[in-house]
Amino acid sequence: MNDWKERLGMVYSTNPDFEYTTSEEPEQATLPPAQQNLRVWLDRKQRGGKTVTLVKGFVGTDDDLTELGRMLKSRCGVGGSAKDGEIIIQGDHRDRVVELLTAAGYKCKKAGN
Repeated sequence: MNDWKERLGMVYSTNPDFEYTTSEEPEQATLPPAQQNLRVWLDRKQRGGKTVTLVKGFVGTDDDLTELGRMLKSRCGVGGSAKDGEIIIQGDHRDRVVELLTAAGYKCKKAGN
């Protein structure tokens, strides 16, 4: 594996038995939907006045987060993104998102504004 970018700035050892290891944290396993405790927020901060619906509190892998975000975006018919443990849906779709998550078996509540 060519991981030279991860080793930039590393000082090499003269020890012939030295093994370089990267400090990768294992991804957290995805909890089943019934054990997830999601919060649905409405947010306007730092978005140029645009309103977005945020889903916070997802515990699991980035792939599962992306898949849940894709399902919510397609069912609401809008754009958005899923990163850093939260899903961003463009527009005010709190009621629809809570309805979709509950139907999918997730525990969720409306929070904030």
